[in-house]
Amino acid sequence: MHQLLTDQPGSKMLLLGNEAIVRGALEAGLAIAAAYPGTPSSEIGNNLFQITQDPSARLYFEFSTNEKVAMEVASAASAAGLRSLTCLKHVGLNVASDVLMTLAYVGTRGGMVIVNADDPSMHSSQNEQDNRYYARLAGLPMLEPTSPQEAKDMVIHAFELSEYLELPVLVRTTTRTSHVRGPVVLGKLPDSKKTSGRFEKDPGRWVPVPAVARIRHKVLLERMQKAEEKAGTSGFNITTGSGATGIISSGVAACYAADAISELDCGNQVKFLRLGMTHPHSEAMFLDFLEGLEQVLVVEELEPFIEDSLKATAQANGIDVQVLGKKSGHLPRLYEFDPLQVKTALARVLKTDIQEPEKPDLSSLPPLPMRPPSLCKGCPHRETYMAAKEALKQLGMEENAIYPTDIGCYTLGLLPPIQMADYLLCMGSSVGTSAGFSAGTDQKIVSFIGDSTFFHSGISSLANAVHNRHRFCLVILDNSTTAMTGHQPNPGIEFTPPGYDHPRIPIEQVVRGCGVKVVEKINPYRKKEAVEVFKSVLARDELCVVIAEAPCVLYIKKVGGKK
Repeated sequence: MHQLLTDQPGSKMLLLGNEAIVRGALEAGLAIAAAYPGTPSSEIGNNLFQITQDPSARLYFEFSTNEKVAMEVASAASAAGLRSLTCLKHVGLNVASDVLMTLAYVGTRGGMVIVNADDPSMHSSQNEQDNRYYARLAGLPMLEPTSPQEAKDMVIHAFELSEYLELPVLVRTTTRTSHVRGPVVLGKLPDSKKTSGRFEKDPGRWVPVPAVARIRHKVLLERMQKAEEKAGTSGFNITTGSGATGIISSGVAACYAADAISELDCGNQVKFLRLGMTHPHSEAMFLDFLEGLEQVLVVEELEPFIEDSLKATAQANGIDVQVLGKKSGHLPRLYEFDPLQVKTALARVLKTDIQEPEKPDLSSLPPLPMRPPSLCKGCPHRETYMAAKEALKQLGMEENAIYPTDIGCYTLGLLPPIQMADYLLCMGSSVGTSAGFSAGTDQKIVSFIGDSTFFHSGISSLANAVHNRHRFCLVILDNSTTAMTGHQPNPGIEFTPPGYDHPRIPIEQVVRGCGVKVVEKINPYRKKEAVEVFKSVLARDELCVVIAEAPCVLYIKKVGGKK
């Protein structure tokens, strides 16, 4: 039995923030969940996938082909009256945003929770966008936990809030809240839950043609007014302390702020508002917090989301208070915070000195060797890259070639000695950008995409390339798994994890179905043969696809080589 299915109410368990989210969803009676993996959200989907191997869980979960599809699956389940969840990383919400914006209009029936994991400091991402703005853009409630315990409790509340408002609710984590471990008090798992729903037809709600959408927008605004009232009384918005100085914070930054208040022993000088519901902001709550304050330090990672809202509230109500934060230079807009950074900012506001922690003298020690990330030893992608590199060299094309790349392990082809990654935007972009380079330059274009990424968002771009007669060589690196995020399955996998009985969709058939005429397959470990194949396709002035088939060596160890 999976540990998260332990039914011992009141007992404690040491859980990751992501594991606590899963436990909260189980306690809330989750019926349907779907996800595309993406760090730092991946453990949510991994645990749900493992849990579904136990029939007693009475839960449906799928790894969808991308985040848009996953959100559509969860949306339909909710419309049928079931409690549903989807989880994704911050850039994954870009992919699903088309669904999100209209879902806010049509709303939900069964509670629906969207877990969004942001990545300040870009530990595993191509940007550090602040997805709190999606809550404002779509007009949806957002909750932000500070600990695993709060993550579990907030998810349960999010389902209840979703059903009260008939709207999906966003739960935003960051890398630190996703991956921190902490004690979690377990609640009771439901004795019974609804696992089969029924969709009640109502085109005046569920089919947002313009006439319907105009009505639904008005309904959305009314529901968000109710959400603001809920924010004003939310037990996750907690005020402590007193004084002429205020601090307002949320998420992991609120933990740092609490530590700073404790270490500076200034609880009798500082009024502290910890926001758990960060959208919508309750104007009444802000006004109550601002009463008697001369200055407020807003402690939030990334963008001045709360800071701008607090300033607007103060100005609109004629309150003379100094709002400090990013725009005053006390805290940066870049990267994640650390405790000392927040402590220093608070000390500056209070005009007090802090004692820097004593640093050990390490001058006598040799510097640590550099350990840049690299492709694993024995990784088939290494061999594919080197075969392509050798073929280009023999043809005299290496120096002038362009190498659009994509999101996955193979992005590490950027580094020496491979150095075959020139342009990257997002999942699936290698194919679309190859088309642009084909139209705009005379250079040889060799692009790289993984099997999971190809199914995620490469197929439509390939169809576009065929239709518009673009000329480039696309290399599909098929290692039979979604490796970088933890070996999740995808539609093209040949080697399957235990209990996974889903039909395989061969990549070669998909490529030929898109209309590609020149399709070659290679075993990257047979280097001489692979080099000859690459030389053959690179000599052509047309769209060619090379599928490099060899399973991830770590994944094969994991599944035991079972087909």
